[in-house]
Amino acid sequence: MSPGNSSHVLAFLLAGIPGMARFHRWVFIPFGLMYLIAMLGNGIILLVVRAHHSLHEPMYYFLSMLATTDLGLTLSTLPTVLCVFWFHTREISFPVCLAQMFFIHAFSFMESSVLLAMAFDRYVAVCFPLRSHVLSHPYCLHQDMIQLACTDATLNSLYGLTLVSMVILDSLLIVFSYAMIIRAVLGITSREEQARALNTCVAHFCAVLIFYIPLAGLSIIHRYGKNAAPISHALMANVYLFVPPVLNPILYSMKNKAIRRGLLRLLCQRAPWPGHGWRR
Repeated sequence: MSPGNSSHVLAFLLAGIPGMARFHRWVFIPFGLMYLIAMLGNGIILLVVRAHHSLHEPMYYFLSMLATTDLGLTLSTLPTVLCVFWFHTREISFPVCLAQMFFIHAFSFMESSVLLAMAFDRYVAVCFPLRSHVLSHPYCLHQDMIQLACTDATLNSLYGLTLVSMVILDSLLIVFSYAMIIRAVLGITSREEQARALNTCVAHFCAVLIFYIPLAGLSIIHRYGKNAAPISHALMANVYLFVPPVLNPILYSMKNKAIRRGLLRLLCQRAPWPGHGWRR
């Protein structure tokens, strides 16, 4: 972003990917595919869970919330990414930029909280099985905005510190949940039961890694990578915002038999073969 130094500047310029302005339309092709996959994948999960009453259980409610936050995170960045890469419209007003930052932070925090709730759900399911059923980017990033501030940035720094503290607390509680899960699993005598219990956590554990590793990488490169190439900052930010919404629905569709069966039943109901009746 390239605003002036005046405190009265009401617009910013979004840089896209530094050094690749000539190829922005080509760059949008993989970005567009990722947007499409993210929206279709998460939308299908929401549709499958809503359509089948057998999936109206806490685990699938959490999965629906994760899909909703992924959709929100995807749609938060789509307008400016589309404008920068496809229409070469780089200018964004301050109120719109502020609104985009708010939605990116809100959905990121919600996704972290949903992952924490899912970790607790897995802990209850494994440790108390009888109770488990009873219970320089094409978008605005806060780190960039702080660097552009012409006045005292203390309030912004406190805001960023609060967000980081909440995310760290979530991650510590997730680690604690998994420590309790591992402790409970080690107390199971049957190897088969141990493997079955751990298998219920694989998808969630992968979702945690997919969300927190890019987030940590983005934070580190903004804190300590001031001399790094600009493209590395853009790459880490794009990985953080695009990879979780793309991979989460694929991951849960692959690992969850009920979601796969629900999707197949939904497809069969919506698109029967021509000339064939239903078989019961």
